Amino acid sequence: MSAARSDVIIVGGGVIGTSIAYYLAKRGQSVTLLERSQLGTEASAAAAGMLGAQSEMEDTGALFQWARQSRSMFPELSGELRELTGIDIGLVREGLLNVALSDVQEEELRAREKLQRAAGEKAQWLSAAEATAIEPALSGATRGALYLPGDGQVDAPQLAAAFAQAAQVLGAKVQPFAQVQGLLTAQERVIGVQTAAGPLYSDHVVVAAGTWSGQLLGSIGIELPMYPVKGECFSVRTPKPLLKKTLFTPGCYIVPKAGGRLVVGATVVPNSYDRKVSLSGLAELMDRARGLMPALGDAEWEKAWSGLRPQTADGLPYIGKVPMVEGLYTACGHYRNGILLSPITGRVMANLILGGDGAGEQGNDAIAPWLDAFSPDFSPKTTRVSQQGQDGFSAIGKELISIEIAH
Repeated sequence: MSAARSDVIIVGGGVIGTSIAYYLAKRGQSVTLLERSQLGTEASAAAAGMLGAQSEMEDTGALFQWARQSRSMFPELSGELRELTGIDIGLVREGLLNVALSDVQEEELRAREKLQRAAGEKAQWLSAAEATAIEPALSGATRGALYLPGDGQVDAPQLAAAFAQAAQVLGAKVQPFAQVQGLLTAQERVIGVQTAAGPLYSDHVVVAAGTWSGQLLGSIGIELPMYPVKGECFSVRTPKPLLKKTLFTPGCYIVPKAGGRLVVGATVVPNSYDRKVSLSGLAELMDRARGLMPALGDAEWEKAWSGLRPQTADGLPYIGKVPMVEGLYTACGHYRNGILLSPITGRVMANLILGGDGAGEQGNDAIAPWLDAFSPDFSPKTTRVSQQGQDGFSAIGKELISIEIAH
C-alpha cells in the first residue's frame, strides 16, 4: 500500500496555512493541511483581528501595497466563507482612529495623512474636538487623530476556522495534531514531509508554520532569519458599547467587539517563546489603554492571553518559492499583519503553485510587481536584498524599535 499523495501539502494550520488551503481547493487541487496542535490556536487565535492596512504603515512600499489589496478582498471573502460554512467572520468596517497623545505623534500622523492621500487612500486629520465628537470615550489628553475610514476588523479565530472549514468543504484534507518531523527531499526537489505517523508525498510543499517555520526550513539548510515576538492582550466588557471605531496609538490598541467587549493589546517581547502572561506586561498595557480611554478603568475584566508573532529581520514576510529546492514554498513571518494579509497570501500562493506569476486568474497587475520584495531568496540578485535598509523595508522595524524603547 503506497503512502498518501496530494497535489499540495501545507504545514501550518493558522490563518495563513488555511487561507492557502482554501484558495488551492477552490482551484481544484487536492490539498493536505497539517497542524501540530489544534487549528488556529497560535498567533491566529491571539490576534485582535485589525485590518490596519493604513494605520500601521509608515510608507507606501510593498507591504502597504499588499495590505490595501488584501483589505479590499474581505467584503467578498466574508460572503463566500459564510455561504460555504455558515461562519460569520465578524467583518466590521467602521474605520479606525490613529490617536495622537503628544506633539511628536501629531506631527507623524499629519505627515502620514499626506502620504496616504497621495497614495489614493482616504485619510483625514481630526482635531481633538472632532475626534471626541466621534468617540466621546477618548482621553482628554487627545491632541487629535488620523481618521482612516477604510481600515476595519474581523474576528480572527472565526476567520481561521472559516478558511479551514471552507477548504474542507471544497475537498481539502485537514489533519490537526499531525506533527511534521521534517521535509523530504531528493535531487534538489521536495517530495513530501515526514510525520510522526509516517511519510506523506507531494511535489509541492508549503511551509506556513508561523514562528516555527524557520526551524523546519533550517533542518534542510535553508536559513530564513526569523524570531518570535510575544504579544500579551486582555479583554474587558462594558454594560453598553463605548466605542464604534478601533483606537490605535503607539504601544496600544483598543478594538470594539460585539456585546460590549473590548480587546486591548499588545505588548512587544522579542525573542521569547514563553507564552506566560506577565503582570508587569498587563499593568503597562492597562496604563496605556486607560491613557487612551479612561472609562476602561470601570470595565469588567474578562480574560488575558498571549501569542507569538513571527517576525523577520527586515520586517517583511517570506512569501514565495524557496531557492535551491524545487517545489518548496514558504508563507511565514507576517508579524502582526497575518490576519490582514491572509486573503492575498492565500490567493498569490495558489497562483504561484499553479504556475502563475502571482497575479492570478484575475490579472491583478497591482500584486505581481511587489512579490519580489517578499521572496525567500537571499541571493545578491534579488530585490529583497538590494532594497534592504531603504524606507520600504523599515516601517515595521521602526515601529518595533519605538515600542521596545517605550517598554
